[in-house]
Amino acid sequence: MSATATFTVSGMTCGHCVASVKEEVSEIPGVSSVEVDLETGRLVVVSPDAVDPAAVRDAVDEAGYTVTAEE
Repeated sequence: MSATATFTVSGMTCGHCVASVKEEVSEIPGVSSVEVDLETGRLVVVSPDAVDPAAVRDAVDEAGYTVTAEE
């Protein structure tokens, strides 16, 4: 069983932005999959256990962007 968390990220404008967010979020311990949609700003994080939303926000901040919503 895996847990999925969905966030909205603002500030991304290109493929490099997407790659930066994916790279930072992928480094969170336990994260098994990261999908980022440039058009919608949607970030989907999959992990075996629930991922810490604060860790995701910190990783996105580290990449230079902002989490504006968490679903």
